[in-house]
Amino acid sequence: MKQGGPSRILIAKPGLDGHDRGAKVIARYLRDAGFEVIYMGLRQTPEKIAATADQEDVDVVGLSILSGAHLPLTEKVKKELCSRGLEVKLMVGGTIPRSEVEELKAAGADAVFSTGTDLDEILEYVKNLLS
Repeated sequence: MKQGGPSRILIAKPGLDGHDRGAKVIARYLRDAGFEVIYMGLRQTPEKIAATADQEDVDVVGLSILSGAHLPLTEKVKKELCSRGLEVKLMVGGTIPRSEVEELKAAGADAVFSTGTDLDEILEYVKNLLS
């Protein structure tokens, strides 16, 4: 956790997803809970996400993926974060089958949230992750 201020969280929509309502809801919820949230918007590349995480000195990167490409996108983002020497937590949310959660964690996700996850559950996880 960064010293002297609220934890910083980057929310991004990698790939070609065209829907970002859920990402915006989570970004606002975390902001209202006292975190500093940077929302990147739609159609971000793994390289741009990692560069922004580095530039913004974030504690957590949250990916919202509805396209079904969650595994390769998570792997690419994690690789880009590591290539920059960033030790940030990586959360992934979206349309993710339960059968693929462990595979996502093996690919570098610290947390995985399927659509419909209660916002309070996400908030509590983030608080515990950063404590």
